Amino acid sequence: MKKRIILPILFILLVKTAFPCTNIIVTKGASNNESTMIAYLCDGEFHPTYRIFPAADYAKGEYLNITDYAGKILGRIPQLAHTYKVMGYHDMNEFQVAMGETTFGGREELIDTTAFLNYWQLMNITLQRAKTAREAIKVLTELVEKYGYASSGESFSIADPNEAWLLEMIGTGPKGKAPAWVALKIPDGYICAHANKSRIGEFPLNDSKNCLYSKNIISFAIKNGYYNPKSGKPFKFNEAYAPSTPSNLRYCSTRVWSIYRRVAPSLNLSSDYNRAVKGANRYPLWIKPEKKLGVDNVMSLVRDHYEGTEFDMTKGLAAGPFGNPNRCRPLVCKSDSTTVAWERAISTYNTGFSIITQSRSSLPNEIGGLTWYGVDDAYFTCYTPIYAGATDVDTAFKTGSMKKFSWESAWWRFNLVANYANTKFSYISKDVKKVQNEIEGYFLQIQDSIENQALMIKDKNKRIKYLTSYSIKQGDYVMKKWENLAFYIFTKYNDGYVRSENNRPQAKGYSNEWKKRVLKDDSNFKLPLWKNTDKAKEPTSF
Repeated sequence: MKKRIILPILFILLVKTAFPCTNIIVTKGASNNESTMIAYLCDGEFHPTYRIFPAADYAKGEYLNITDYAGKILGRIPQLAHTYKVMGYHDMNEFQVAMGETTFGGREELIDTTAFLNYWQLMNITLQRAKTAREAIKVLTELVEKYGYASSGESFSIADPNEAWLLEMIGTGPKGKAPAWVALKIPDGYICAHANKSRIGEFPLNDSKNCLYSKNIISFAIKNGYYNPKSGKPFKFNEAYAPSTPSNLRYCSTRVWSIYRRVAPSLNLSSDYNRAVKGANRYPLWIKPEKKLGVDNVMSLVRDHYEGTEFDMTKGLAAGPFGNPNRCRPLVCKSDSTTVAWERAISTYNTGFSIITQSRSSLPNEIGGLTWYGVDDAYFTCYTPIYAGATDVDTAFKTGSMKKFSWESAWWRFNLVANYANTKFSYISKDVKKVQNEIEGYFLQIQDSIENQALMIKDKNKRIKYLTSYSIKQGDYVMKKWENLAFYIFTKYNDGYVRSENNRPQAKGYSNEWKKRVLKDDSNFKLPLWKNTDKAKEPTSF
């Protein structure tokens, strides 16, 4: 018997490369809850549907068929006798191994168009076959060395309850024998961030405890002219396989800079590098946070539009009259003959889903593994706890498509609120954040009691049933809260007015800064005065 797997890849085939992602990796010693954490924003204009791949047993001779969205078989690999349960698309498995990714692209000629294993498929298969982060690296790299690698350059976040790693990989061209890759263990007590730009430069060649790499990583670069050993310069993976450009520095490195500046402000990291100032120092691959991070801190880090910096996207003409930080794509474009680029924030309304994982060695796997799951824009989502032991999630996370709006879909419900909030961002965002903070704060407050209750249940099957029930219940709770929120803001912010507590429409106009900009652009905005005693007065009749 042959088994076919149709991974949920339609959305990726359509848009994945258009809207890349952001990751934060937090080691156990850098967290205030003794967990490794991965924050993964999967950005793209697609409708996610949460899936759980249960553990399974296979007979000898069975195969895993890799198909495209239409069911066409692209290739196949032998099944293992037993595969592990995987939560989400490729988020976490039953042993608390978690993964995230960002695409850095790199040299386009190195994409192997003849291979069939793409990175999202590799992540899912790896989680089905690995019990630790180090084993995940072994599984993933052995798969591509045997079957090829079909994607462009990729950075993988990989963590288990004790270790966290960054793995970077790029193909070696059509019919390439094996990709070039390097993996570095992040020192305990540190964090690492990556955002669509290769981060690994120099790496130790004789430290297998902390660094693993492919045999061809340097020789292939030399052969193809990406690195000249006679230059006297050390080999750097990122500069060999994904050279810096003003565009990718602006688009990618600004996000890493903003995460680091908030976690370790005393470093006073300059923005020169992300502004493509020649000779500027790269940002460290990892940094030690000045304060240990909790889940709430990581939630805050991914809800970032560079507020408080010179790149604050809630300020200026581009933010409109109500400080909207979102920018319509394309982000890099032409204005007459000048190439221009909008800022690319960590938080974007083009996000499909995002997760914050916790992996904890102090708890049984079904409790210690926890995914905080959110859909749509991280700034306006509400992270909902889903335990690794859960066998199901709320229906709203599994329902819907891009083709038609549905109240039954979590993604559509959050999109509706977020898109409406963007019309009057400076006002409506406060109401959304209030409800968001109340719900997430409640979840974090009761987390210990929920997990202690689960620990008291000695029968594992009953414990899993309890965790499943809790995960579904909280999803349903969030959906009801967000429906009420939608009705509330639609009522409060209607026809340009802001209704008071006693339901009276109040005219809340534009900021003085915005009015000055409009007046500068259009002098007809100015009302002539006949007498010095004339005052600005709103007409009383509509």
